[in-house]
Amino acid sequence: MSTQPDLLHSEEEEALRAAVRDLLTDHCDAAGVIARTESDAPHDLALWKLLADGMGLAGLLVPEAQGGQGATHREAAVVLEELGRAVAPVPYLTSAVVATEALLASGDEELLGRLASGRTIGALAVGLHTAPGAPLRTVRAADGTLHGELTGIADAAAADVLLVPADDGGLYAVAADAVTVTPQTSLDLTRPLATVTLDGAPGRRVGDAEQAVRRALRAAAGLLAAEQLGVAEKSLTDTVRYLKERKQFNRPVGGFQALKHRLAQLWLEVVNLRAAARAAADALATGEDTDVLVAVAQAYAAPVAVHAAEEALQLHAGIGMTWEHPVHLYLKRAKADSIAYGTAGAHRTTLAGLVDLQAP
Repeated sequence: MSTQPDLLHSEEEEALRAAVRDLLTDHCDAAGVIARTESDAPHDLALWKLLADGMGLAGLLVPEAQGGQGATHREAAVVLEELGRAVAPVPYLTSAVVATEALLASGDEELLGRLASGRTIGALAVGLHTAPGAPLRTVRAADGTLHGELTGIADAAAADVLLVPADDGGLYAVAADAVTVTPQTSLDLTRPLATVTLDGAPGRRVGDAEQAVRRALRAAAGLLAAEQLGVAEKSLTDTVRYLKERKQFNRPVGGFQALKHRLAQLWLEVVNLRAAARAAADALATGEDTDVLVAVAQAYAAPVAVHAAEEALQLHAGIGMTWEHPVHLYLKRAKADSIAYGTAGAHRTTLAGLVDLQAP
C-alpha cells in the first residue's frame, strides 16, 4: 500500500536550495546572462564548474558506487527550480539529468562517472521537442561509424560527448570533436539548439536506444516542471515587487483592484504548479505512479510558466519591453520549455490513455 508523498521540502532540501540560490546570486546576475546571449559563448562554463565540481551537483542522480552523490530526483528538482529562477545558461538539465539518465539505463559506468564529476558534459542527441515515447529520429550505423543529421539538439555546443540513437537500435557515445555542430536559431538564447552532423563519426555502443531514451525523456519531462516552476515563481515575485514600487496618481500601481485580481489568479496557478512539479519529482524518486504524475505536471506546467512570464512582461509596462530588463529571458525560456520534451497537449493525450479517460 503506497503512502501519501510529502511534497514539502525536507531540511536537507531547503539547505540545498539556499546554497544553490546563494551561488547563483553571486555568479549569475541578469546583466551577465543577457551579455552572454549577445556573445558567441552563451554557456557559462565557469558557473557550471562551480555547480558541478564545487558543489557536486552534476552527480546527484548517480549512485555513490559509480562516483555520484546518490541523491534522488527530489534534490535534482530543487536545483532545477533555482536554475529556472536565474535562467542560468548551464547544461544541467541536458547533462546531469537527460544524458545521465540515459547512461543509468545503459550501464556504462566509466562514462557515467565522468558525467557525475562534471568534468565531462554530455548531451542526448534527440530533438528537444521530443516527448517520452515519441518515435525517435536516428542516424545510420555502419561498421562502427555513424552517418546522418539530427536537429534541435539542446546544449550540443557545450557537450564533450553525444549519446546518439542509431537505426540498429543502439545508443552510441560519440566524441563531440568527431561531429559537426551547427548552431540553430532558437528563441531561448540561454539554452541554444544545434544541428549535429555525423559523417562517418566513430561511435561506441553503450546500450539500447529505445529503453535509454524513454527513461531519459521521462525524467526530463518530470524535472522540467521544476524549472518551469522556478521561472513562474520568479516572474510573479519580481512583478509583485515592481508593482509595489511603481506609482501612478501618487499611489502604488499594485493597489489597483484589477491588477490585484490578476496577481491573485497567477499566484493560485503557481501554487498548483508547485504541487504538480514536486509530485512528479517525488514519483520519479520513488517509482510510484511515475508516468501519470509526470504527464500531469507537464500538462499543467507550460501554460502557467508562459502566463506568469507574459503577465510579468505586460505589468512591467514600458521597461519590460526593453532588452536590458531580464523579463524577456523568462518569457523566452517559458515559451521554449512549453514545447520541450512534449507539449502540454501531447502530455494530456498521454494522460488520457494512462487513466482510460478518452475524449468523447
